[in-house]
Amino acid sequence: MDPVQERKEVLALLTRVVSTLGQSMSERLIPSGGAQIGYAIRGARDKGGVAAVDGRIVVLDGKPCIGPCTFGCDEEIARALVTVMHFDPYRRSAALIRFSDRVLQMLDDDLFLECASYDPKKAPGGISTMDWGIASCCRGEVPDVIFPFGADDGEGMILILGEYPNDVANNIIICSNRI
Repeated sequence: MDPVQERKEVLALLTRVVSTLGQSMSERLIPSGGAQIGYAIRGARDKGGVAAVDGRIVVLDGKPCIGPCTFGCDEEIARALVTVMHFDPYRRSAALIRFSDRVLQMLDDDLFLECASYDPKKAPGGISTMDWGIASCCRGEVPDVIFPFGADDGEGMILILGEYPNDVANNIIICSNRI
């Protein structure tokens, strides 16, 4: 596929999905620093190849507020996706939402998603704890959900993975309707 065309298609699909999330996502899934969803082009190696919500998904007047989608705007989701794609190049979409035991239980027990955790205290020096944690969870088979072990409700983040942003968003919407 033509690289310019692929970037247009990635951005268009993410923009449609984000619009739906803006109407359907529960504010209880949005951490104080904002939630995020991203979608990478094939073979992305840095944030320039990952489209995400510029300014993140935040709560304003009790409702999700979503900015425009653009490439290269979020280092955290880009690093997460590039790390995951190293192990599974088809997993090109991810979202970061607020950690809670209830949400994790829904993802694991109700949606039957494969969940994996990492212990941030065991991360070696010289590398991002999140990057190390994601890589350690993906060594065998890439899970659907990654979270830091021992996270407190509202403080940690849950990373939801999928091939396409609509897969990831559907899981967020299901959780939003059940929380």
